[in-house]
Amino acid sequence: MVTGGASGIGEATVRALVKEGAGVVIADLQRELGEALATELGDRAVFCQTDVTREVDIELAVATAVKRFGCLSGMVHCAGVVGAVGSITDTSVEAYQRTMDIHCKGALLCVKHAARVMGEGSAIVTISSTAGLLGGQGPHVYTMAKHAVIGLTRSAASELMARKIRVNAVAPGGTVTPLVNHLAGVDADTTAAVLAEQSPLGIACMPEDIAAAILYLLGPESRYVTGHTLTVDAGLTTAGWNPPPFFSQDAQLLLHAGQREDAAAD
Repeated sequence: MVTGGASGIGEATVRALVKEGAGVVIADLQRELGEALATELGDRAVFCQTDVTREVDIELAVATAVKRFGCLSGMVHCAGVVGAVGSITDTSVEAYQRTMDIHCKGALLCVKHAARVMGEGSAIVTISSTAGLLGGQGPHVYTMAKHAVIGLTRSAASELMARKIRVNAVAPGGTVTPLVNHLAGVDADTTAAVLAEQSPLGIACMPEDIAAAILYLLGPESRYVTGHTLTVDAGLTTAGWNPPPFFSQDAQLLLHAGQREDAAAD
């Protein structure tokens, strides 16, 4: 099951899992995109419209996985939004709550309900961010939420290891996704060029790069890895990076009134 699986990193993960022979529940609010992807991928994929902040929706998606494929052996919580942006002095409680609900409540519900039905050898992967490791890598509330996701990952891993269920996180750096393109107000090619210029390796991170890390943490190759956060950022958090203008007084303009209110994939 992949939340936020209809676009961005989530979509790339769904495609990679199906290519490896897995059956996948695409859990996303974006019905049109999700249904189109499921139709394209055939019998190995099913779409389940899911708001990750609603426990009943997560329960239904998990139940769909068990009913359709016989079990749930892998969970990826990939749904997310940029959420509240701007100066800390201007952050609204409403924007804070929505951001935290999608990233943190969503992660909690996914881990909770996956763990209830998973058996030995199963794996859960949460999506954090380089903003979950350092300050200055994203907006304030997003940074707060992504730190919390890592905390939940470590805490849940410490409990679930007794049942031989592994829980790990992936912390992507800037990645060419629809969410990033929308935030920057540019197309994917422009985003890729900017990210490649910032990258110590001189290349842009694509959703498929993050999907490869997720597949590693879901698969048997990582059978001895749990409670770990795998950073995929071309060394940006090692080499240093100038933070983006998320903290400016007019940063809210980056998220115009037409921004979707759903939990699109990171």
